[in-house]
Amino acid sequence: MIKLTLRHVAPLVLVSAVFAAPLQAADAALEQRVQRLEKLVEGQGLVDMYLRLETLQQEVQQLRGEVEVQTNTIEGLKQRQRDLYLDIDRRLRQLESGAVAKPPVATTPATPGPATTKTKQVAATPANPAAAEDAYRAAFKLLKEGRYTPATSRFKDFLKKYPDNGYADNAQYWLGEISYVTRAFKQAITEFDKVLKNYPDSTKQADAILKQAYCYYELKDYAKARELLTAVVTRFPHSTAANLAEKRRKRMTTEGH
Repeated sequence: MIKLTLRHVAPLVLVSAVFAAPLQAADAALEQRVQRLEKLVEGQGLVDMYLRLETLQQEVQQLRGEVEVQTNTIEGLKQRQRDLYLDIDRRLRQLESGAVAKPPVATTPATPGPATTKTKQVAATPANPAAAEDAYRAAFKLLKEGRYTPATSRFKDFLKKYPDNGYADNAQYWLGEISYVTRAFKQAITEFDKVLKNYPDSTKQADAILKQAYCYYELKDYAKARELLTAVVTRFPHSTAANLAEKRRKRMTTEGH
């Protein structure tokens, strides 16, 4: 047998003591950290932090929803602006080609009557056609520049001064367009209705009905919108307005309206 003497055991005890001290210190430090974590979990601080995080997440979701709504609104405005500019461009081409009716020019009777002829001729003389056309084009220029408020005033003033002018139906139609592009849809419907009632022979009839349909669509009166779109296709089957009306009907069908 091996006999352990005090001389042999002393170094072993010393080595054990050297290694045991750091382990005990590490255990004590770990125990303190665990106690701090338990206090933190049990305390209100972590709960408050969690609640704040929940609130922030809800606010972010709400902001995303608001941004999406604003984006859709802006896209709608851009689309209406594009529609208006395309319509203006088409009208300009019609004006340049002479498709839009020009103001009537006064004519002298072939066989003047005796006493009453002069009075009748003076009464039949229209306002200055050149001045009327200048007034219309000045209002139209403001419209093209996107200056809707002064353009509205100019068109209304034109209609008061020259109610029977060849551009009167155009002026009334553009009043409706201005209301439409500025999202005053009910007012736009009223303005377009004046085109239909006051100028039954106007080339703007199809476009006026089409834009009324667009207004009802924006107001979410889908039944009325579809009714007017169908009227455009039926009454003006080969027109540009009919083509646009058919596209909008298909879009409404896709959207479930």
